[in-house]
Amino acid sequence: MKRPNSILTLSLVFGSLLIAGLACGGSSTTTTNNTAAPANNSTATSSTPAPSAPKSIAGNYTTTGSNPDGGGQYKADLVITPRDDVYQFSWKSGTSSYDGVGVMTDARVAVAYTDGANGKGCGVVLYKIGSDGAMDGKIGYWGVNSMETEKATRTKGSGSDLDGVYDIVGKNPEGKEYKGKLTVIQSGEGYTFDWEAGNAFSGFGIKAGNYVAVGFGGKQCAFVGYDVEADGTLNGRWGNQVTRKLGTEVAKKK
Repeated sequence: MKRPNSILTLSLVFGSLLIAGLACGGSSTTTTNNTAAPANNSTATSSTPAPSAPKSIAGNYTTTGSNPDGGGQYKADLVITPRDDVYQFSWKSGTSSYDGVGVMTDARVAVAYTDGANGKGCGVVLYKIGSDGAMDGKIGYWGVNSMETEKATRTKGSGSDLDGVYDIVGKNPEGKEYKGKLTVIQSGEGYTFDWEAGNAFSGFGIKAGNYVAVGFGGKQCAFVGYDVEADGTLNGRWGNQVTRKLGTEVAKKK
């Protein structure tokens, strides 16, 4: 995989998105290692219902992908490890490694990752959009095996599609509730997410049907949004907060 260090990863889009540290460590309360997913992904973009998929995506995969703007193709090995509420994603491509955290809803997965042996500082959010435009999110932080939940309700008079201002209420991994604001603005092939809930942070993500994958945690964090096919294949798109362009990736179980 080809990726500038300055752009590296849920995610999905998954500021978490958004998103701040990905789970990776054993099945204990704290995760410990993760190999961020290589900039990859070819997440489905249709608005059709998500296909039925395996309940668990854990396992070993072979991935092939393309970099944005004609940056070439890549291959990598991917290991997905369950960590209680989240998944650890670890990629290896030649001498490069990536580590991240992912969350799953229905047949969609959002991952946030960065280069190196762990995804410290990265987080991911996976939102499911309801018929009223409200978004229910699952949030994963690298190094934390418990996920956070969040509900974003569009404020009256906000924009159309995803664009707009939302009131958010959520519960962090420790069980503490929070409230705040979320502003979503379309940018390039994705959307910027700016949260204000005691602390201000930003993320970048993509929409696929009724799901949004957002990654957050800084410019070093990238994201991937996958569709899980009935045979277990992961089709995804990936990106970061710097380029605003997207690459694609397909991961098949070995």
